Amino acid sequence: MPQQAQLKHIHGHGRLPRVIATDSSRPWTMNSSSGDDEAPKDPRTGGEDFTQQFTENDFEVTPPAQRVQFILGEDVDDGTHVSHPLFSEMGMLVKEGDEIEWKETARWIKFEEDVEEGGNRWSKPHVATLSLHSLFELRRLLVNGSVMLDMEAQNLEVMADLVCDHMVSAGTLPSGVKDKVKDALLRRHRHQHEYAKKTRLPIIRSLADMRNHSSSKKDMVKSPSNQSMARPGSGTELSEQQHKGNTHFMRKIPPGAEASNILVGEVDFLERTLSCFIRLSQAVVLGDLTEVPVPTRFVFILLGPPGSQSNFHEIGRAMATLMSDEIFHEVAYRARKRDHLLSGVDEFLDAVTVLPPGEWDPTIRIEPPAAIPSQEVRKRPPELPKEEVDEEEEEARLREENGLSRTGRLFGGLINDIKRKAPWYISDYKDALSMQCVASWIFLYFACLSPIITFGGLLAEATGKHMAAMESLVSGFVCGMGYGFFSGQPLTILGSTGPVLVFESIIYEFCLSMGWEYMTFRFWIGMWVAGICIVLTAIDASALVCYITRFTEENFATLIAFIFIYKAIENVAIIGKNFPVNQGVYNCVCTPPIGSNASAIDYAMYNWDSCESYNGTLVGGGCGSPPTENVFLMSVVLCAGTFLISTVLKEFKNALFFPSIVRQYISDFSVLIAIFAMTFFDYSLGVPTQKLEVPNELKPTLSTRGWLIPPFSEKNPWWSPIIAVFPALLGTILIFMDQQITAVIVNRKENKLKKGCGYHLDLFILSVLIAICSMMGLPWFVAATVLSINHVNSLKLESECSAPGEKPQFLGVREQRVTHILIFLTIGVSVLLTPLLGNIPMPVLFGVFLYMGVASLKGLQFFDRILIMFMPAKYQPDYMFLRQVPIKRVHLFTMIQLACLIILWLIKSFSQTSILFPLMLVVMIGIRKALDLVFTRRELKILDDIMPEMTKRAAADDLHKLDAEVGLLARIFPWGKGSRGRVVTKPPGLDDGIVGSGGAVGTGLISCTTSNANEKEFEAQSSLLKK
Repeated sequence: MPQQAQLKHIHGHGRLPRVIATDSSRPWTMNSSSGDDEAPKDPRTGGEDFTQQFTENDFEVTPPAQRVQFILGEDVDDGTHVSHPLFSEMGMLVKEGDEIEWKETARWIKFEEDVEEGGNRWSKPHVATLSLHSLFELRRLLVNGSVMLDMEAQNLEVMADLVCDHMVSAGTLPSGVKDKVKDALLRRHRHQHEYAKKTRLPIIRSLADMRNHSSSKKDMVKSPSNQSMARPGSGTELSEQQHKGNTHFMRKIPPGAEASNILVGEVDFLERTLSCFIRLSQAVVLGDLTEVPVPTRFVFILLGPPGSQSNFHEIGRAMATLMSDEIFHEVAYRARKRDHLLSGVDEFLDAVTVLPPGEWDPTIRIEPPAAIPSQEVRKRPPELPKEEVDEEEEEARLREENGLSRTGRLFGGLINDIKRKAPWYISDYKDALSMQCVASWIFLYFACLSPIITFGGLLAEATGKHMAAMESLVSGFVCGMGYGFFSGQPLTILGSTGPVLVFESIIYEFCLSMGWEYMTFRFWIGMWVAGICIVLTAIDASALVCYITRFTEENFATLIAFIFIYKAIENVAIIGKNFPVNQGVYNCVCTPPIGSNASAIDYAMYNWDSCESYNGTLVGGGCGSPPTENVFLMSVVLCAGTFLISTVLKEFKNALFFPSIVRQYISDFSVLIAIFAMTFFDYSLGVPTQKLEVPNELKPTLSTRGWLIPPFSEKNPWWSPIIAVFPALLGTILIFMDQQITAVIVNRKENKLKKGCGYHLDLFILSVLIAICSMMGLPWFVAATVLSINHVNSLKLESECSAPGEKPQFLGVREQRVTHILIFLTIGVSVLLTPLLGNIPMPVLFGVFLYMGVASLKGLQFFDRILIMFMPAKYQPDYMFLRQVPIKRVHLFTMIQLACLIILWLIKSFSQTSILFPLMLVVMIGIRKALDLVFTRRELKILDDIMPEMTKRAAADDLHKLDAEVGLLARIFPWGKGSRGRVVTKPPGLDDGIVGSGGAVGTGLISCTTSNANEKEFEAQSSLLKK
């Protein structure tokens, strides 16, 4: 049981309260060591007895955080003190049968894993919870024990000799037990993965070992170390045969990692505790010391008399947790003397979070957090208040980085886009070498094919079949290939949109009323649109994109997502209307063949599709088509099944089953798996559902037109090309807004794109493609919002979970051109795939539409705020904007945005007003500007900003921590004396920084966080951040 500790707090001048554990009954005592790299003893713990009480004058003036920042700020002269990722392993000296060996009991990469003795397996990775007592005891050991920095040792035996000699010379180890200590250090190390299949060690023991074994029994009868074994020193043949590293776990170790080994145990030949902290000058593989073949850099040894095993175990865990801490392990690499290590421990103690002993269950293992806060704030000194930054200059700088600033010369923005994207062009093809791109290609192929064919059918009705499904396929091929090869942002997917369809129908009806040739007049409109777009590119009109804020882009994205969801459900409902469930009596019966002895009743049991196989004859008025009463129900099952399978399998990468690579492949191919599964299900049941209809000949739908449109016609007056500029202006607004809003959504900061934007280049390429489509009489394709969002989502990259317990972190998007090119290349050859594509049921594709619509809503702050309106306050998620803006103001902003969404939906829904849809998007920008009169600048910056959520959360957490430190700890809640019980601490890097407004000692976490600068500096920072 751990010792009960008395907690006292000591207030330093301008410093936060420090928790110091004083213990009236020490578990052991030690003499001070000397002769190593001794520095003057820390006045707080100088001497042998840690229970001494010191006054404020005995403490160093410099806070530990500043000392650590000074150590980390020094230049590294050579490569020996450069920090590496650390793998920490703790072994305990145990007795296994008649053998004494070091047994692996715990390991750390980022989180702790313990060997569960009952199940003989590794525990789940969890956040290490340490007793405060063990941390202070560890600090005392570092003060009084041996510290050997930059030891020259190439194997374990040499290291053991140097350690024992050092302890003897320091007077901490009696020379009479030196050999026994060395023998204990050189015992075999058995690791957890070796227990599954026991090694045949007793069979291969040498005669010399047996002789040593028999003679040693006479020396130490009671000591568990009296049974000597072959010393597995590095470089011995026996060691190489015995030790096989855990190659499976080696995949979890970061590249370039080094090891930190903690060895703790009790032996009966010692009367006092021995400890030694060792840093090797060069990391070397020390035989079987480590579970994996990783070179060892640090070794911590703790040996003591019997009765202290549990205390030693906790101290060993404390040391391993310290070594896994990002800050302390850098200090350990750079330390030049003992005081540097002590400063690292003190800084760690200042940064830990204390959990009150009576308010949590110590047996609970804390799950690793989804995201670990950055520890950079602990590395750098507190920043002085900065001069206010000119917001206009800052915004101008950001616009210039994104290519959204006016250059002042013709085509300046286009030239800058080309310069920005040209260095990445080759990598746009190399970066596509991934199975993720294959999955994205096939998924987006089906996602694009169905809308193109559906749009073609609607376009045939709206234009008198001048353009239909075949023209849509060809346009998809031409526009997709051209945009994929030359655009500035190939993650944007082109597609057909509803406003374009309305625009085409209005032009067609106008030409019918005037008696003009539709395709010729449309040719000139397209030429004007292309010309105007080129002029807009020349004058850097894409710089106006900076006025499209989150308010406008999320309104547009939510509208398009709702349209996808609504259309998917509507199309299934239309199937139910065309094929009702209750159809009355099916007038068709199977009759026996002429001359057969079978009765009509015998053949009446056969249904429509099996009658002919028994030579029967179908009789009745309804025999021309199969029964369709099950078509609607089957369509509902296919649509819902496709949506559910896609959704569930997409999240399968976070499941607990199968290896990570299998889960990743299942997640990437989730939509494809759903399409094939539901198609096979439909085929196996034989229900006559509607199938995808793809043209099977490459020719224009109307036989009276060709693939090139004549610019002039006898039906059209000579001035018709001139007046075409007026509808072209409306079409330009439509195309410009559709294209640029989608581009803004794709280029969000949240997507962490690294290859830059290309707004001007995209608009220029699109204008060229519109001109080509106008010449060939093909539909115009512009950026499709939902398809583009799903393309980006399908290519998102996450970090590989190398460390056990580590959650995958979003790294960015696989930026490349190949998927875009392959999607539309496959669409172009779909005419040749008609026999295969004709088997895919349309309800399956409607399920894909439903999935894309729902998936594109994920991550939209606007949609999150809509859901919050229906949640009680206690169940609302911890969103950033809820911390900083009153909930009533949030709801007001959401209601205004929702009203704008409803207006957009109504305008889009009626053919008489739908042509005004692009103009309403411009009006949205004006409404957003008018909100400056309703909301403060600070509220708008929080609610209407494309800053990533995690970035804002980190800034707010820092502010909240500063307030908690200064307001709660230093002023309001001084810590009382005489606290009893087990106080458990959490490592500093794993606290999420959330402290409730009532977070006092008795009700929540006590955050003793990060810095001990004086209160005035903290208050200055807090006031600055609040502003």
